Amino acid sequence: MNFLAHSYLAFSDGHIVGQFLQDFIRNKDRFSFPPEIVEGILLHREIDTFTDAHPEIHEAKKVFSPLVRLYSGAFVDVAFDYFLANNLPEETLKLHAERVYGVLRHHLHLFPPPFHRMLEGMERDNWLYHYREEQGIHFSFRNVLNKARYLDKNLAVFEVFLNSRPQLEAHFMIFFPDLVRHAETFNSRFRI
Repeated sequence: MNFLAHSYLAFSDGHIVGQFLQDFIRNKDRFSFPPEIVEGILLHREIDTFTDAHPEIHEAKKVFSPLVRLYSGAFVDVAFDYFLANNLPEETLKLHAERVYGVLRHHLHLFPPPFHRMLEGMERDNWLYHYREEQGIHFSFRNVLNKARYLDKNLAVFEVFLNSRPQLEAHFMIFFPDLVRHAETFNSRFRI
């Protein structure tokens, strides 16, 4: 899943930090943080593992795979953040985005400089909130295309998303409740 889903499935401020930190640290460093942040790192990994194995994700990837092949999972992640954003009450999403940015700013010293620049852009353009809008998702798709080494930067991925939105949303509506239950079960292991 992408930024919104990972942050939404965090059970504490430390988990938010760990969920974002995961993509910016080396594997060997993952246990060198305070326990709650380590839990967030482990939760991020568990969410990714569960997501990659879920049959609805396999079906959703088929929408994008003819165009982007192995990158289809990244585009499904972005699309599912759109559906999550649109399934949350607007005020809930706004408050969630503000909380996440505040928590990340407070823990910025734990992140490498590339994250500092990214967070500045995230907060300035309010990425987490704007996932609910077509323009926000279009921007996110462009980011994925720009980072992908072997993809043409002008692929019509956004158009594929627009044309397949009902199908992708149907996959999301089956998948996401399963993911929430799995994350809650995984998180309960930390509280024993």
